[in-house]
Amino acid sequence: MLSSKLAIVTGGGSGIGQEICKKLASSGAQLIVADLKKSSAESTAKLLPGSGHTAFQIDVSKYDDVERLKEFIQSSGHHPRVLDSTLLKMSREQWDDVINVNLNSIFMMSQMIARESVKSQTSLSIVNVSSIVGKIGNFGQTNYSATKAGVIGFTKSAARELATKNVRVNAILPGFIRTPMTEAMPPKVLEAMISMVPQRRLGEPEEIANAVLFLASDMSSYVTGTTIEVTGGLGM
Repeated sequence: MLSSKLAIVTGGGSGIGQEICKKLASSGAQLIVADLKKSSAESTAKLLPGSGHTAFQIDVSKYDDVERLKEFIQSSGHHPRVLDSTLLKMSREQWDDVINVNLNSIFMMSQMIARESVKSQTSLSIVNVSSIVGKIGNFGQTNYSATKAGVIGFTKSAARELATKNVRVNAILPGFIRTPMTEAMPPKVLEAMISMVPQRRLGEPEEIANAVLFLASDMSSYVTGTTIEVTGGLGM
């Protein structure tokens, strides 16, 4: 399905990102596993079926790191297919940190990879990972919710601008997904979360990866500027 295609997955060292890497590699893609922790990226790369996968250490909130990734892509000769506290007490630093990681990084990565795609005249599918809280909000997450809403708006605007350039841009909105973080929650907190979900269960990382694979592949060749909610019905 993605044979001979290059996929870049940021945050691919663990959790949902790792599952996305596994799904895309199983479909034939060659992966650049990008993560803040090089050891995590390397661990994921070793798990992947196929060959030619690369681990890449990157802080996606830093312009110089994104430029370093661009240079690596150019030197590889491949062109990418996919890119995947409470308000009253929140400090300016807490706000800025989340904005940089969740929103500024989307702009820098998308701009870099779209420019490369347009220059080389190759097709590209950008899949951004937002969150259902970008649509419905969440207590104690004003900064996180704002960034994820921003990702939705960015996705739709970028899709309009790039539609005639053979670049598709879509987003996934995960709900409550089983990760090491949820597994560490107190049982009562976890039960309260699950009670909010119409399907009465947590989502699995593979269910996010399945949606990413759809948007990354030619199965969604006529899909751009859309968001897919993978939430078990949360937020409907």
